[in-house]
Amino acid sequence: MQISNEYLYEEDKKHYLPTFKRFPLALIKGKGSRVWDADGKEYIDMLAGIAVNNLGHCHPKVVSAIQDQAAELMHISNFFVSPPQVALSKLLVDLSKLAHVFLTNSGAESVEGAIKIARKYASKQKKGGEIISMKTSFHGRTLATIATGQAKYQKGFAPIPTGFVQVDFNDIEALEKAITPDTAAVILEPVQGEGGIIPADKAYLQKVRKLCDENDILLIFDEIQCGIGRTGHLFAKDHFGVQPDIMTLAKGLGGGMPVGAFLCNEKVGAAIDYGDHGTTFGGNPLASAAALATIKTILEENLCQAAKEKGDWLMGIVRSWSKDHPMIKEVRGIGLMIGIQLDRPAAPIVKALMDDGVIANATAESVLRLVPPLNIPEEDLVKVLDKLKAIILSIEQDEK
Repeated sequence: MQISNEYLYEEDKKHYLPTFKRFPLALIKGKGSRVWDADGKEYIDMLAGIAVNNLGHCHPKVVSAIQDQAAELMHISNFFVSPPQVALSKLLVDLSKLAHVFLTNSGAESVEGAIKIARKYASKQKKGGEIISMKTSFHGRTLATIATGQAKYQKGFAPIPTGFVQVDFNDIEALEKAITPDTAAVILEPVQGEGGIIPADKAYLQKVRKLCDENDILLIFDEIQCGIGRTGHLFAKDHFGVQPDIMTLAKGLGGGMPVGAFLCNEKVGAAIDYGDHGTTFGGNPLASAAALATIKTILEENLCQAAKEKGDWLMGIVRSWSKDHPMIKEVRGIGLMIGIQLDRPAAPIVKALMDDGVIANATAESVLRLVPPLNIPEEDLVKVLDKLKAIILSIEQDEK
């Protein structure tokens, strides 16, 4: 029996919990910035597994690291240490200028850990454990992480965990008014992803840092989507000159291998006792080897600078279209984390791009999100822009 898009799509519907509104495509192969479906069609991948495949698909250095480690040792208990985990921990601490790291399996797990250690620090300071987050944020799908986020993700899951308060993003006065003696931490994304690719204002983040310092409140940066070179720095925090007390990572960290992390400074680390947290799979040798190879390759191939240059170029071109194409209201982003704000739902354009061999994504209803591999060739970006321009012109022609 020949495996096809239709066959795999229908089989999936029979067995998988219906939580994803999937496209009727089955992707079976990837190389660099290209993927192929079960029917043999080729696509330029401008989504990269939602900002995961920062090195593209099957980068040879990551593949080799995984293969070599899988043949040596894949998993051990965290009762023991392993060379890849020790090396990865040191590299993350050195690069982030934070003091401690805990390795996890996913972004939501990293945020859960960040909330947990923030509350432990607050407890030792005889404070409450309230967490302030942003109204248009997204930090995951677990119960605690949806409590930090948008109301639409909380529907049907009551009772929602308490101790969470939301304020408007980029509004320092709203944040200041929300602070109480029970506030343990502020959590935010330096560049909001699911909220529509919205960068923080630099002055805002600097004021948030000052406000947290004045009130002995921890500042948590969620860099799950915007970290690991995506914005043109290894960590988005470095665009703003603001150092958080805690930082979360995942997505791009493993080059496609599920791995996450949360890091903290010395004062937070000093509040943690043996047994306060744990994980079975987090930071196992296989995942750590993949993450180590991913970070080293991003640095060796100068992909942070590549992301900045390609992102600036791409956003500049699309912005130049807006004067002649009013459906483009705004182009936002940093590096290769780009959102094209439209005057209409973005889903039809995503569908048209897919039909023409480009994988992209709609977020916040009317934002076309582009988060391609950092090493995507320029000729692929040119092709994507040509296809997007043609779709826009076709829509405008139909509306005349």
